[in-house]
Amino acid sequence: MSSSTTQPVTASVMPTVMAGIVCGLVGFTSSFAVVLTGLRAVGASQAQAASGLMALCLTMGLGCVLFSWRLKMPVTMAWSTPGAALLAAAAAPHGGFASAVGAFMVCGILLALCGLIRPLGRLVESIPAPLASAMLAGVLLQLVIEPVSAVQADPWAIGPVILTWLVLTALARRWAVIGALLAAFVVMAVRGVFGHLDLSNAAPSLSFVAPQWDTGAMFAIAIPLWIVTMSSQNIPGIAVLSSFGYKPGMRGPLLYTGGASAVGALAGGHAINLAAISAALAAGPEAGPDPKRRWVAGISCGLTYLAFGPLAGLVSAVAVAAPKGIVETIAGLALIATFAAAAWSALAQESAREAGAIALVVAASGITIAGIGSAFWGLVAGLVLYVVLRRRPA
Repeated sequence: MSSSTTQPVTASVMPTVMAGIVCGLVGFTSSFAVVLTGLRAVGASQAQAASGLMALCLTMGLGCVLFSWRLKMPVTMAWSTPGAALLAAAAAPHGGFASAVGAFMVCGILLALCGLIRPLGRLVESIPAPLASAMLAGVLLQLVIEPVSAVQADPWAIGPVILTWLVLTALARRWAVIGALLAAFVVMAVRGVFGHLDLSNAAPSLSFVAPQWDTGAMFAIAIPLWIVTMSSQNIPGIAVLSSFGYKPGMRGPLLYTGGASAVGALAGGHAINLAAISAALAAGPEAGPDPKRRWVAGISCGLTYLAFGPLAGLVSAVAVAAPKGIVETIAGLALIATFAAAAWSALAQESAREAGAIALVVAASGITIAGIGSAFWGLVAGLVLYVVLRRRPA
């Protein structure tokens, strides 16, 4: 009696467990290249970038497990992929990576305060959606053109990666970036990259950085990172969960993700948040027919992230040894769908189209004024034009 009862229960929970593992697998492999590219762009060394990746895996994995277990809901978390893209398009701040770490901490504090002080969360929500999307699209534009530049420079290395991505996008979209990553590994194996890896920093370790407080980094990194993380991740993440009947509330997740981001920043992590697109993998029908049991998928997703954490050093070593342009290509391919969605949102609303276009163009320009990067100025330019056009007589 006992064994016959256990077997159906075990069999019925397996799809839920596997859905969570797929959620974690897709979440990590589809965008770790963006994270590494972003951290290196703002001054992180290989060891610091690996530490940041590990800190992100540990904090978001722990968050998945804790909230899914406590709320009995499939609450999944992720690193801020749009935030990492913003970093990848930014310049290293004055003071180097220590100043970036200070900005990461401020972003985490702001995220936590959004959970404590509701008007602060409403402040982000009050930013016109087309302008927030335009800022993000402008930042992403600098990254999604990387595959085009890279394939021209080294077609035999980059071509197979792009071709694999194209084929899988048509046949199995969810696995397109993972397939491109596997194609990149094949290219690296053919070129003998794995025989010359520098494994001196491959062992699991956290590299702590004392933060520096730089005004330019606050405006160039902290505020745009906070805005894109809230508008592109946390708010949509809650919406995705609500669409499947789960209402965890914003307070607890924001307090955790903000606090964990602030603490993880000391080890180089930029920000974590509620998962948005990948959340559907653990919360939707693919995670089993019974919505009341899908919280198990949130736990298996978290455990998958925790398992990836110790591999961060090895992943970083492979990324450094990869042929020039191949990591940037994977990052660019991973962000194309996000760019398309952001660009559409920026320009779809006719009343805000011109302001969105200006915000997108300025954010994509890469300009730096007073030590503050183009993402911030893109948002400012878009807001100014938005206000002016709304006050224009009909």
